Amino acid sequence: MTKLHIKRIPVLVCAALLLGGCATSGNPKDPIEGFNRAMYGINEAVDKVAIRPVARAYDFVLPSPVKRGVANVFGNIDDVFIGVNNLLQGKGKDGITDLGRFVLNSTIGIFGIFDIASNIGMEKHDEDFGQTFGRWGVGSGAYVVVPFFGPRTARDTVGLLLDIKADPIANINDVPSRNALLVTRIISDRATLLPADKVIEEAALDKYAYMRDGYLQRRRNLIHDGNPPREKEEF
Repeated sequence: MTKLHIKRIPVLVCAALLLGGCATSGNPKDPIEGFNRAMYGINEAVDKVAIRPVARAYDFVLPSPVKRGVANVFGNIDDVFIGVNNLLQGKGKDGITDLGRFVLNSTIGIFGIFDIASNIGMEKHDEDFGQTFGRWGVGSGAYVVVPFFGPRTARDTVGLLLDIKADPIANINDVPSRNALLVTRIISDRATLLPADKVIEEAALDKYAYMRDGYLQRRRNLIHDGNPPREKEEF
């Protein structure tokens, strides 16, 4: 993802919200469903034509230890930013664990190729700025399908902008190196999701609704650290 693409995200999101006025639905969670379904179709087409075939080739050609090592390197970089978000959420112990994971895996684990921290029981977490906003009471807002990035809520879309701003890979000054690393991460991440493709195809009569509902449920669960309240989240 180039810096030009990153700068376009706020414009695209604003366009989506403006289009909501003429593409509304009766679902309070998804008031711009018309736009979202159209964008979901575009993202699906790009994935089918470009990303998924490359991910399948990557998954087929590379041995499992290499794929695992690549995923570990990117996961190790993520631990820094996960740790910062845990600290911002007031979860000091988890934040220190995340930063400790980064130090241990970057040294003994050889730049994160080997996940030594997990092997000795240091738990890996999953946090981002969208979750941090939710932790401090910011409502989720409308469901939005963001170009290329896929399912988000209004809150998570704002968080996404900060995620990108804080991403050390997206901010590498050398353009060829930055783009090579970003593409590699995208392919690695997509390859890990290949087993889920068949499950979704077989389980979902409406893939869009299936993905939307699954995303919203998962995000709510993450924000509440696996223990969401019974009451319905406000939108």
